[in-house]
Amino acid sequence: MTLFAYVALDATGKTLNGTLDQLDRTTAIDVLTKNGLRPVSVKETKKKTNSISLDNLLGSNRVKLDQLVMFTRQLSAMVGAGVPILRALTALADHVADSPALRRVLLGVIKEIESGSTFGDALAKFPEVFDDIYVNMVRAGEAAGILEDILKRLAAQQEKSMALRKKIKSAMAYPTVLLVITVGAFFGLMIFIVPQIGKIMTDLGGPDAKLPALTEIMINLSKFMVEFWYIVVGGLAALAFGFFQYIHTKSGKFNYHRVLLKTPIVKKIIVKTAVARFARTFSALIEAGVAVLQAIDVTSRAVGNGVFEKALVEAEIEVKNGKSFSSVIAANPVFPPIVSQMLLVGEETGQTDKVIVKVADFYEEEVDDAIASISSIIEPLMIVIMGGMVGLIAASVMLPIASLSQSIK
Repeated sequence: MTLFAYVALDATGKTLNGTLDQLDRTTAIDVLTKNGLRPVSVKETKKKTNSISLDNLLGSNRVKLDQLVMFTRQLSAMVGAGVPILRALTALADHVADSPALRRVLLGVIKEIESGSTFGDALAKFPEVFDDIYVNMVRAGEAAGILEDILKRLAAQQEKSMALRKKIKSAMAYPTVLLVITVGAFFGLMIFIVPQIGKIMTDLGGPDAKLPALTEIMINLSKFMVEFWYIVVGGLAALAFGFFQYIHTKSGKFNYHRVLLKTPIVKKIIVKTAVARFARTFSALIEAGVAVLQAIDVTSRAVGNGVFEKALVEAEIEVKNGKSFSSVIAANPVFPPIVSQMLLVGEETGQTDKVIVKVADFYEEEVDDAIASISSIIEPLMIVIMGGMVGLIAASVMLPIASLSQSIK
């Protein structure tokens, strides 16, 4: 976005000065004109695309998924009522008060369409808002003349995705809080409690007192954390930063997802979530008339797991070479057998979209059960970890006390 400084006259001839954040000078002039002002001077002052602002920090420059769902539903209704796409987009852009980011994107889409682009191609210019699935389904809807139906399907699919994300987030909220409390309690005990206990032990037993090995380890660790706290904090920060940087690389993301798929507690929920996303996306694309190879390609980028993405990329190559999609999926152990079986039924009956959507429904229900079970497992596990940590510190305190009491006897 670009910031423009303007001088304009209102209806009474009064001069007004101000700034306007728009895509380009032409759009800025149009906005001023629509607001009943007569532009005298409109000059670019500062580029804002990469600047760090309060809006960026608070996330107000991001289009939220619920806002995109609402936009898609409204656009579908207007297109179904016979409103031309350009007029519908203009009306929606004028009334999107709660999302300035979405309004800016819609103005950009309108400009692209006015320049001769199709609706799908215009959406493709804004990949941070409209992903490959959205763009390809819209293109398919335009080509088949069923844009209204496609937009309805898109809105329904986005609502399903949003509900799935919320379930996963809510399931992970409680374990995350417990983990934070556990780590905080450990550092609190090591920094504030253990040094005092060490001092008491030294006062009671003298400087040459022989303490148990566990107590020595805990006291020395505590001393290190207190004296070299900046190394501990810096090391943990560097470790966290390095980890997040690594998992954002292609190989790091794949290795991280592969490790998760081998982790007993979370494996089940990750597999079911990935399969549900695959089935929902693939069925929606096939139903919209997208070719199978293109549908596989788009779905591979939307499945949300590097291992499944690689499996689908390899499957696309095999399908290009003449193999059936169901046989390729059946040969890959990452997919549950039911997926290949349902794909085979769909290929034989010519109703792949209708059959595979049942897989999506089934696994979305399975995700709910998996989330409930993982929550019931993680809660006692975190309590055991917390208790073990406190018990370890308590043991390091009680052992020297017991030793001193024996010496006194």
